[in-house]
Amino acid sequence: MRRILIAEDDSRIADFVEKGLRAAGYSCLTVDDGASALLLARSGEFDMLILDIGLPTLSGFEVLERLRGEGSKTSVIVLTASDSVADTVYGLESGANDYMTKPFQFAELLARVRLRLTDDGDTTPVMKLSHEDMELDLRSRRVRCGDQDADLTSREFSLLEVFLRHPRQVLTREQLISHAWDMDFDPASNVVDVYVRALRAKIGAERLETVRGAGYRLR
Repeated sequence: MRRILIAEDDSRIADFVEKGLRAAGYSCLTVDDGASALLLARSGEFDMLILDIGLPTLSGFEVLERLRGEGSKTSVIVLTASDSVADTVYGLESGANDYMTKPFQFAELLARVRLRLTDDGDTTPVMKLSHEDMELDLRSRRVRCGDQDADLTSREFSLLEVFLRHPRQVLTREQLISHAWDMDFDPASNVVDVYVRALRAKIGAERLETVRGAGYRLR
């Protein structure tokens, strides 16, 4: 299992990213300061570092510069609230593999994580997920149920991906939200239920089971 270090001092963002990545099948550890991020990244135990720029003790840029100066090849995706072109260029020239500004959609971050980990030497990336007679192609973003193709929206696709990564496991609304929704989503709303209902209409209602008081499960 690929291991990802998350360096982010905003607990809301850190929880959002960690829960989403865990739901996608990654092992994660989160720290909230630059010194800790540098120490752990140096250990060689992580395949990727998701690095906030505005960290205490050491800024993200300082962490990145020291890692690259020491010859570290660990993939780094920089997160920042700044959309300055100068900051973007500086981050990339300092050795970042990718750069994202806040706020962001988790689906986009996940796509970048997969791309960078594949580039980093994963020669057998999982590009298709299947369960019984259903198959999800992550590259073409198509789903086949039996002998029929289903046309899914982006969020429906993301929800189904979570279910297929965790077949027969009860998934809470919070877990589904962390994978497919942006950070401004209100967890008190019923939007998850609405999208699950829409997904059922396209892949078959019998495939997704409601577990009262807990969430949903792919049969």
